[in-house]
Amino acid sequence: MAKSKYIYTCNQCGYESSKWNGKCPSCGAWNSFEEDVADISPSASRSSSSRQTADLSESILELADIGTDDDVRYDTGIGELNRVLGGGLVKGSLVLLGGEPGIGKSTILLQICQYLGEDHSILYVSGEESARQIKLRAARLGVDTENLYLLTSTDAEAIADTIASSAPDIAIIDSIQTMSISRISSSPASLTQVRECTNLFMHTAKDREIPIIIVGHVNKDGAIAGPKVMEHIVDAVLYFEGERHQSYRLLRAVKNRFGSTNEIGVFEMIDKGLREVANPSQMLLSGRPHNVSGCCVACVMEGSRPILAEVQALAAKTSYSAPRRMVTGFDFNRLNIIIAVLEKRLGIFMGTLDVYLNIVGGFKLDEPAGDLPVALALYSGIMDKQIDEELIAFGEIGLGGEIRSVSHITQRIREAERMGFKTCIIPRQSASSIDPDEYDIDIIPASTLKQAFAALK
Repeated sequence: MAKSKYIYTCNQCGYESSKWNGKCPSCGAWNSFEEDVADISPSASRSSSSRQTADLSESILELADIGTDDDVRYDTGIGELNRVLGGGLVKGSLVLLGGEPGIGKSTILLQICQYLGEDHSILYVSGEESARQIKLRAARLGVDTENLYLLTSTDAEAIADTIASSAPDIAIIDSIQTMSISRISSSPASLTQVRECTNLFMHTAKDREIPIIIVGHVNKDGAIAGPKVMEHIVDAVLYFEGERHQSYRLLRAVKNRFGSTNEIGVFEMIDKGLREVANPSQMLLSGRPHNVSGCCVACVMEGSRPILAEVQALAAKTSYSAPRRMVTGFDFNRLNIIIAVLEKRLGIFMGTLDVYLNIVGGFKLDEPAGDLPVALALYSGIMDKQIDEELIAFGEIGLGGEIRSVSHITQRIREAERMGFKTCIIPRQSASSIDPDEYDIDIIPASTLKQAFAALK
């Protein structure tokens, strides 16, 4: 008879301990241990000497002998999703799609079923909704394909056997936190259940060459609920980002074995589901204020795509002993560094000013090229000096007040030119690698912040 005992598992890295610890000795996370039940079967206690081994030498393959099928990816019908996946859904892959409740995870999965159902069979497994509820949501989204099959179950082993026997072209599991394996004593959504169910679906996807998409909930910290080892098992981890009260959503790849992790997909939530945003720059720049100080446009690279975003800065006299610094969409520590550089190198004192910085549209400016437009927006807000609406800037700021070069300079200038900007402030080092006569835009190279501020009319 199998014995069971309680163990404590870190929800960040999956480290197991026989007693509770305040700090995980493996990853260093605090208060991350959760109580779980571990099964100890008699077969697990066998000595290594009694274990029978198998010779797998006949299964060894030479790399040159392994063939590659041209049709190795499925086109999802959504260009933004294909971009994030690296070109489409790879056969035999296991994709984890995470995001906050109501962000649009189940919506986008039903929408791709409409396109994929034209030529492929899809098995949609739901552990949270009934078949009738899924039917109502599919009718609202206009999904009426005949190759979509529904299964409502939470037994992971039965689902894996069903996928193996029915052999659909694509399988969707919504969600992994509702799945469980009956022989494991712990409750559903526990660390052990989530890890073992994910591992079971991974073997099913690899053995049968069936791509499986699993939906994962997020915890209060914004990470996918469950141990980090679940993210190590899957082939790709996609995150849906965006504010609930805003209509725009960003799809970002945190891990992707078959493509780049720098690409993002932009969507807009409407009454008929998620709609692709083919021109994110136009979306982020819509509704810009006119004749207002503290505004500057930045250009950042998301993979191979340049995106323009508006930076807004506001400086006001503080009523506290220590001034406030509030940031939305930009790194807080990076803002403090830029403020320190402005005070030390240019003599712009902000010790008595509250500083508020916002990246419009819920976009995150996490690239060094966003330093210069942030500094220009701060300078404009403090001096109450307007920046030309047709001016754009990008560059990294060093602690000496210098403007350092950035990558993909040509793509950034082309995007600014396409969006109708007339003036572009760039690092002087980057200007040496381009020909200004090739662009229909006035390029102003600057090596220091003083030169960049002097270029403002």
